[in-house]
Amino acid sequence: MLMQTVSLAGAFMILAAYLAVQQRWLTPADDRYNLLNLVGASLLLWVAIDDRSLGFIILELVWAVVAIPPLLRRSGSTGGSGPTPGDGGPTPAGGGGPA
Repeated sequence: MLMQTVSLAGAFMILAAYLAVQQRWLTPADDRYNLLNLVGASLLLWVAIDDRSLGFIILELVWAVVAIPPLLRRSGSTGGSGPTPGDGGPTPAGGGGPA
């Protein structure tokens, strides 16, 4: 029962991150997006290890590792190098500036 709950929580977090980007509530550069992916993948990794499922161990390990560098870059930066919340998201290609 515990592992089922853990797997559902992990899946919910990853799906919530995906939905938030699709709905433009978050961007892939947002710390919340990467934290949801990191924690969700880590929970699913725990379940995959418990089940000894090598394919899912590899998938979830890579998923978690990929979420770490953006979090480290954001926490180490002091300037405004990334998007800020409420900035309206990415600018469409070819538009947004004077010609």
